[in-house]
Amino acid sequence: MAVIELREIHNYACRGINLEIHSGELLVLLGPNGAGKTTLLNVIAGLTEYEGSVLSDGMSIDKLPPQKRKIGYLFQDLVLFPHLDVASNIAYSLKVQGWPKEKVQARVEELLELMRIKHLASRYPRHLSGGEKQRVALARALAPSPQILLLDEPLSSLDLQTSKYLRVELKQLQRKLGITTLYVTHELTEAEEMADRIAVIQEGRIEQVGRPEEIFFYPANEKVASFIGAPNILQCEQTRSLDQGLAEVNCGGMNVILPYDGRPIQRIALFPRDIYLSPLKPPGPEINRFKGIISEINMFPEGVRLSVKVKDNQLLAEMPYQVFEDLGLRKGQEVFLILKLRRIKVYQGEPR
Repeated sequence: MAVIELREIHNYACRGINLEIHSGELLVLLGPNGAGKTTLLNVIAGLTEYEGSVLSDGMSIDKLPPQKRKIGYLFQDLVLFPHLDVASNIAYSLKVQGWPKEKVQARVEELLELMRIKHLASRYPRHLSGGEKQRVALARALAPSPQILLLDEPLSSLDLQTSKYLRVELKQLQRKLGITTLYVTHELTEAEEMADRIAVIQEGRIEQVGRPEEIFFYPANEKVASFIGAPNILQCEQTRSLDQGLAEVNCGGMNVILPYDGRPIQRIALFPRDIYLSPLKPPGPEINRFKGIISEINMFPEGVRLSVKVKDNQLLAEMPYQVFEDLGLRKGQEVFLILKLRRIKVYQGEPR
């Protein structure tokens, strides 16, 4: 599949973007609303004006119209034709391109089978669920055998359970086809689950590109750290294997229990919202429970952010304002913390 290169892309939303999407990889473009994500997809697809250059396998495609760029595009709003059944929706672009009738039919059958929607062939969009519409729209985008696939927030309109199921399915399909894919989302969890690499975009600029764990544990700057949630990142000096796939790591004097697969644990991270904090000692086992002193309290639009000194670490915790008021917390107060085991992220790569 194609290697896509973006060189000094400028327009009303992009500010000198340079980016390479490797052949066959799934690169997630991650950023907040208004960051320029969809505009960048439109640049690659040839649907908006821009300065700079888009290359496919080293060859400029800047002068090619959209239909000649060999790109499949799944738009956020899907735009299925309501007057056409599923099979006809999938076949539409092939007919426009003048494919022979027999070849169109064979390709549609192939995609119905691939997407496991053969039983839906004669249904109309109004009779499809959200997940079924996504499969049909994806089949249509794949119909002309594109060299690159662009996916613009493809799961944003689905409920949580359907979205999670389709993420797995979509990742497996991308692996099976080996198609170079650029996937847009504003959700960090979605990006982590889907990506070979993540490109973080803010205000029309690419701030960092790397594997999901690199983005999370080694944010390039304050913009990236702030967007992903300013996680607490702790260095781990020692790893001691325990029974049942667990280990105890020492992080600045804190002994933390974690899942363990035999490799040394170098860093752990935890979002401030995933630290439970209370002035009273909570009941339950003494696993990942610590005492600390509140050293700073800051209000922010979504609630309250507290800095807590625990051993040699300064941990950030967040809570809604009403909870903070009910607990009556104050600077200098001793508090109890619980680090939620399932929320702790582990870095086991080589140190940078």
